[in-house]
Amino acid sequence: MSVEKHSAGTMVYLKNMPIAVLGGGAVGKTCAADMKLAGREVRLFDMMPFAEKTLANLGKTGILLDGVQRNRYCFERSGRAYFDVVTSNIEWAVKGAGLIVVAAPAMAHEPFFRALIPHLEDGQVIHIFTDNYATLLLRRLMREMGCTKQVIVGGWSSAPYGTRLESVNGFVFPHVGVKYRAITLRGASLPMSDIDAFMESARYLPCIDAVTQGEGPSTGNTVLDIGFANINPVIHVPATILGVSTMENWGVIFGGHDKTTYSMYSHGLSPSICEVQYQFYEEEKALAKEIGVGTPSYNYESFFSRRSVLTQEYMGLDENGKDNVVFPLDQPSNEGNTGPNNINHRYLTEDVPVGCKIYHDLGVQYGVPTPIIDSMIVLAGAMHKKSFFETSKYNLAYLGIDNMPKEELLAYLNKGVYNR
Repeated sequence: MSVEKHSAGTMVYLKNMPIAVLGGGAVGKTCAADMKLAGREVRLFDMMPFAEKTLANLGKTGILLDGVQRNRYCFERSGRAYFDVVTSNIEWAVKGAGLIVVAAPAMAHEPFFRALIPHLEDGQVIHIFTDNYATLLLRRLMREMGCTKQVIVGGWSSAPYGTRLESVNGFVFPHVGVKYRAITLRGASLPMSDIDAFMESARYLPCIDAVTQGEGPSTGNTVLDIGFANINPVIHVPATILGVSTMENWGVIFGGHDKTTYSMYSHGLSPSICEVQYQFYEEEKALAKEIGVGTPSYNYESFFSRRSVLTQEYMGLDENGKDNVVFPLDQPSNEGNTGPNNINHRYLTEDVPVGCKIYHDLGVQYGVPTPIIDSMIVLAGAMHKKSFFETSKYNLAYLGIDNMPKEELLAYLNKGVYNR
């Protein structure tokens, strides 16, 4: 499973090779535009039927990238990017590419991977933003589809940016506004025997230049660590569920506001919700400890800010391990990204059936109670009139790690040993 001939120290071959970006949403378009502006050959792919809208007219308009791009070291790259290839044909996108960036929602990972796998080539390196257990899913599908190509597969705890597509009354413009750039991200490969080569390959991925030129990437000890390092479930889910009345009343009872200006960070967070977020994360830490994998550590105080623990991703910590910037809960702030505007948003429809559900299933398999996380799944289900415990396709069998004793799981994560 590991890539023997492309070990660490030899990844310079990626320097001038094309980069394929899979995904035509905000993150995919931002990654693609950012890397094209850095001078690389970039091919942007999305799947049909979505590509009819997401890729429409891009050959004529390109993508305009701008925004405040907040980060500690003031890294910035702006301009209009015109791509070398814009396509719904995945073979055209990935043939001869050195780096493949997967920037798609978790629910789209399986169809993307099933389309991608037959076209993989030896020596390619796949970077997934955000991982959301996609590395596990991709390796499972590669086994089942009989793919033996020597590729490196790794994922990251978050996207490189907080970014949004500009839209007006449902019309989406070819314009991405970057609110912030990460200066550090946590990444890992599957298996971890590829980690040195994976991390070195990131030097040739311009969409994380703010990271490599900032605080640098942080190495998780397994891709399961990266699942625990994903701050989306711990921030998004409690804040959306417990702040739902503010969200649904924004522009209604709270008059004078455009409903699209609601920000979970700026308007939804409160001390009590932040306390729930902290306890949610404590359950994640207990899971990681029991399984024997890592997870990042956050100060209690860091949760009680209008940007929560996300601030560290783009503004870093001081010499005492404290946040360089705090956005007090008792003061207004316009720093946060907008959204969600309703419960049919990825903050619930992805972060609950994927992130929260896998935490729950890991807790069941390894004997760790997760009452706070479980309560979020129950409440989100009630709002959606369904049980995410029953309807989510995300379970440990889906990832190929069901009924694995801890020793077997760790052997797979670290060495790629899969005896089934």
